[in-house]
Formats: sequence, C-alpha cells, structure tokens
Amino acid sequence: MNYKDAEILLVEDNPHDVELTLRSLQKHNLANRVQVVKDGAEALDFIFNTTGSFAEQANHLKVILLDLKLPKVSGLEVLQRLKDDERTRTIPVVVLTSSHEDRDIEECYRLGVNSYVVKPVEFESFAKTVAEMGFYWLLVNKPA
Repeated sequence: MNYKDAEILLVEDNPHDVELTLRSLQKHNLANRVQVVKDGAEALDFIFNTTGSFAEQANHLKVILLDLKLPKVSGLEVLQRLKDDERTRTIPVVVLTSSHEDRDIEECYRLGVNSYVVKPVEFESFAKTVAEMGFYWLLVNKPA
C-alpha cells in the first residue's frame, strides 16, 4: 500500500496488538488501507510534516486508532494536537487502549475524542471489536 492512500492510521507501540488489529482488519478486507506508526511522534510526523504543515497523506484518513500509552509523545498529547488544529479536527479519533481509568476517559472526551474503546483481553472479542470499528469508520460513517 502506498502510505498516501491510508484510510486508517493505527498508532500502537505493542507489536502484538498491531498484529491482532491488522489480522482482524484483514479478515474483513480492510487491512490494505492501514498505516501503522509505533509512537506519538511518528503519528504527528505522519499527519503534520516536521515543519508543522499538513501532510498530503492525512487528507485520506477516515479514522485514527490511537493508543494512549505511547513512547516519545503520549496518546493524549497526539489527541490534543489533532483536535486543536483546524485542519485535523474533523478526522475521527478512536482511542483503543487498555486503560479503563475514569480520568483517562474523561480527559479524552474533554479533548474531543470521537470514541473510547477499552481493548478486550480475549482475542476473539478483540478481533470482533476492531473489525466492527473498521467497518463502521470506513464504510458506514459519512465524514465531514
């Protein structure tokens, strides 16, 4: 896949979770539209060039699946930067995390997250959740 054609940006530092996410999207023919980055700094660089200008590839994004606990730049910082910028504010962001702490949930919604999903521990539940999210954001949701 050409990274400029990505419709899903997966921001995840855990290789196991990346593999499970891609496998469940692939099962539903959605994996060829995914760009994976492993930390918050890479996510911001993918969306905004290092100069701070809006990157061409971000124009095609239909959803960002964002982990909270990331190296270099936290998921909360990435979310805040996306929702503070007029050019990226309307890109849907789904926090996909293992944290079910109230303070994380409240902070994400305060910053403008579109959905907050706690990663199911069991593989089949995880796969089903990811597939349903991919289907919804790519095929059902009508973007702005």
